[in-house]
Amino acid sequence: MKRKSIFIIILLVVILIIGFISVKIYDIYRIKNAKIEIVLSDDLTLEFLTEKKVSDFIKSINGTIIDDYEIDSTVVGTKKIEFKFINDDNIKLNYSFDIEIVDKTPPLIWLSGTYSVSKGSSIKLEDKILCGDNYDNTPNCYIEGEYDLNKVGKYPLVFNAIDSSNNKSTKNFTLNVYDPKENPNNIVSRDRVLFSDVVKNYKTSNTKIGLDISAWQNDVDYKKLKSSGVEFVILRIGRTQGINGSPYMDDKFIQNIKRANEEGIDVGIYYYSFANTKEKAKEEANWVLDKIKDYKVTLPIAFDWEEWSNYNEYKLSFFNLTNTALEFMNTIEDAGYKSMLYSSKTYLENMWLEKDYDVWLAHYTNKTDYKGDYIFWQMCNTGKVDGINGNVDIDIMYIN
Repeated sequence: MKRKSIFIIILLVVILIIGFISVKIYDIYRIKNAKIEIVLSDDLTLEFLTEKKVSDFIKSINGTIIDDYEIDSTVVGTKKIEFKFINDDNIKLNYSFDIEIVDKTPPLIWLSGTYSVSKGSSIKLEDKILCGDNYDNTPNCYIEGEYDLNKVGKYPLVFNAIDSSNNKSTKNFTLNVYDPKENPNNIVSRDRVLFSDVVKNYKTSNTKIGLDISAWQNDVDYKKLKSSGVEFVILRIGRTQGINGSPYMDDKFIQNIKRANEEGIDVGIYYYSFANTKEKAKEEANWVLDKIKDYKVTLPIAFDWEEWSNYNEYKLSFFNLTNTALEFMNTIEDAGYKSMLYSSKTYLENMWLEKDYDVWLAHYTNKTDYKGDYIFWQMCNTGKVDGINGNVDIDIMYIN
């Protein structure tokens, strides 16, 4: 009886194994012979930083894509697209095809019709004239034409820029070599802007009016600022000592933040960065977080990068520059603070890539025509307010 029971159990196990193997063999057969009818798009190229999903490259498919994910388009070149789908016979299948990530944007040459240099200058023009690209860190930038920096005169030249995808930009310009005893630029004096006038013209239920302050303003009387109606200040905490240098604190920061906190004036922060890598930007952000931990900071902490006159030295594409800024801002926000990018209208429109970050706009005018979103507007740098001797930047904060 016992042997018979054992035999039955073994028989059942064998039947189960055979059944399982049969199912597997059948599944393999079904998958191997499964019907796949996929028609790809005629154009299998995707432009750098363009958002498209797998389905955007498929004209028709006999089934349903399981994960219609967004394709990473941050690296130029051939990219294999792999995805899973369930066909009309309810069989789960894998499929893959290649697309080409391409860069069609030519480099940017930041140059007007005339570029002036003083006689005897030792600069290399290709290094000083901003030549940047959305993808390449170091596009090929060169000048056609003859000129002599040791001889006063006007030289017609052509500036060329070519990136690794063979996109090319050219710019005709005149090099003006002038006698250093003469100033070729017209100096335009700007009228001072009264803080009280800005309050009168721009203060609403949805705005607050404030200032951004650094050691340039010397000793500031925050009681007088408070009495004048200053609702917030954005303080420079410090800056970096050149590319790959160490952060150092603004001479007046501690004094400024203590007095602003004492008067109950809302405080934001900005850091003047020279970062040329994400790692450096993160280091700067952590330095800022360490220095403000004992003070009240209720407004955003801004990443301020203004090295445009030396841009070529940084060997950064606009893509990598933007990611450097994002690294700073994300580090700040991960610590529980808000962050934002400070820049002028010109650079926001031409160099910074559109990403998910708040903007502090610098545009010195009575009415900005900047089309992007911004939460702060630095509307002048010639402000006059009781409590500060000399000029100060005036800012408008948008609450909603």
